[in-house]
Amino acid sequence: MVLFFVILYICLNVLIGWWAARRVKNSQDFVVAGRNLPLMITSAGMFATWFGSETVMGASAEFVQKGVLGVIEDPFGAALCLVLIGAFFCRPLYRLNIYTFNDYFRLRYSPRVELVSAICMVPSYFGWIAAQLIAMAIVLQDLTGLPAFWGVWLCMSLVVFYTTTGGMWAVSITDFVQTIMIVLGLVVMAIILVGQAGGLQNVYAHTPKGFFNFLPANKLDQILIYISAWITVGLGSIPQQDVFQRTMSAKSENTAVYSAYLGALMYLTIAFLPLLIALCGKVLYPDLVQELHKTKNLEQLLPKMVSLHGGVFIQILFFGALLSAIMSTASGAMLAPATVLSENIIRPRFQNMTDAQHLRILRWSVVIVAVCSAIMANMGASIYELSRQSAAITLVSLFIPLLGGLYWRRANTTGAMLSIVVGMVVWLWGEIAVWSTPSILWGLLASTIAMFVGMWVGESNTKKL
Repeated sequence: MVLFFVILYICLNVLIGWWAARRVKNSQDFVVAGRNLPLMITSAGMFATWFGSETVMGASAEFVQKGVLGVIEDPFGAALCLVLIGAFFCRPLYRLNIYTFNDYFRLRYSPRVELVSAICMVPSYFGWIAAQLIAMAIVLQDLTGLPAFWGVWLCMSLVVFYTTTGGMWAVSITDFVQTIMIVLGLVVMAIILVGQAGGLQNVYAHTPKGFFNFLPANKLDQILIYISAWITVGLGSIPQQDVFQRTMSAKSENTAVYSAYLGALMYLTIAFLPLLIALCGKVLYPDLVQELHKTKNLEQLLPKMVSLHGGVFIQILFFGALLSAIMSTASGAMLAPATVLSENIIRPRFQNMTDAQHLRILRWSVVIVAVCSAIMANMGASIYELSRQSAAITLVSLFIPLLGGLYWRRANTTGAMLSIVVGMVVWLWGEIAVWSTPSILWGLLASTIAMFVGMWVGESNTKKL
């Protein structure tokens, strides 16, 4: 019964993607839905940007183990990111009528900066998409026994089909439908499980002291970890293409701004539901929690709990909501780097490319990105770790050049190039050397210093955009 409804739901998404493809007449329709999306659909897309495996499975596992301090990065950092985008980035970028952040780097700095930034951005998505594919494969494994290896490739094929067919139109419309499924499924599940766990007071009574502390201990190392958790997604996801692309798809500048704020509000409220469900699971099924903790598979708590102990109704609700969250995130995440690959790496090499050829390359770029991500998904990394690395890459390389280009008049090509390269090198060095201080902070600091050094030694190339 459950498997039947899951298959039915997947087929519905594929049909929606096929239907949306009728609106795709050119590359602009494919990339930004012709800049025609209304507020509610754009807001649902902004909410769906990160509300996937990391929030439902990764963050819930961190929450059960570490409490509120374990989920500062997601959902709090993600909501902060959308607020900052609405406040400081939507309006100046929307007015430029561009497809990618890397287009902005070309206009503000130079084609060289465009290319280097694109090379940094495209692979940053592989881990994020891989995390979504792993989560979908886990769901299929629980329901059918299909090995995770084959589940990854099957799920990749399904998402690729409706993404390549309908582009941003398919992504946005399925996001809207999937958001409704997410909210309904998680709300009903939370109500049922809270009741089974004896109410909120009993759930709270089973948490250790300090579980809900929002601020870290007064120790330097804890404070630095806390800051890095806020900025990894809070700042690192600002120069990411998936949220930018959804913003640029809005039908007006004001719609883009308001959708960012509404998306942040939705994220900050709805993202607490899987955390609450996981906490109820800790009360109801302590033996399962201990078993998964020992085997380092706590990310599978929610699907395991529902599969083993939930009734048919709860299973349909949960797996429908989970698949909704993952598929909406995965589709947008595949489209984003594919757009950068075709627009900023391939297209500049072919000056006489027609729009029809560009559209064909866009679709093939989605396939390339998806295959690379599926290969990474089968390498055995955790959902949480794969998700974290994605935002870290763009934070240490692209955030400062973007901020500098918009708000520092003296920002120049030399500074932008140094900022990207030095920030990335320092961060990678820290990751390899495993410094005690979060390497993301050193990478961001190095990127900032490099920008100012470049502004000092390089020639001014201020461009009015």
